Amino acid sequence: MICKIRKWELSDAADLAAALSNKKVQDNLRDGLPYPYTEQDGADYISAMLSADEKETFAFAITVNGRVVGSIGVFRQGNIHRRTAELGYYIAEEYWGKGIMTEAVRQTCEFVFDTSDMIRIYAEPFAYNKASCRVLEKAGFQYEGTLRSNAVKNGKIVDMKMYSLLKEEI
Repeated sequence: MICKIRKWELSDAADLAAALSNKKVQDNLRDGLPYPYTEQDGADYISAMLSADEKETFAFAITVNGRVVGSIGVFRQGNIHRRTAELGYYIAEEYWGKGIMTEAVRQTCEFVFDTSDMIRIYAEPFAYNKASCRVLEKAGFQYEGTLRSNAVKNGKIVDMKMYSLLKEEI
């Protein structure tokens, strides 16, 4: 399967809602997303991404055969970390394990490094999310360490892992 990243369109809201109305997907994401995730929630998110500062927020739909199957974004940090950005992503469950997310991460990081002054992109997956850790490793990210007892997810205290990719490593 060939994946492409592209800017969001308001017409993507239904596909976005379908991907996020899955507890298995949301169990690997930070809190704050409504469940079930509605088409209106999707439209609100897409509107926010389309109106965000393009030098601060790099947000893309992940598509396979023209259909939106996930989301990926890189978000600039502030102050002394202003040339560092955090990567976040998810993909619909039926597309797990097919190499799509690894390719989307590669495309996104290349775009960000090529079009901005960013020097470092990092990600902090939950330590239990081995598939996400593997995506980052396959995309060239380096494991930097475990952030012990760093979050509370679904009522449990969990570790997170820190991965990063530097501009010169692309």
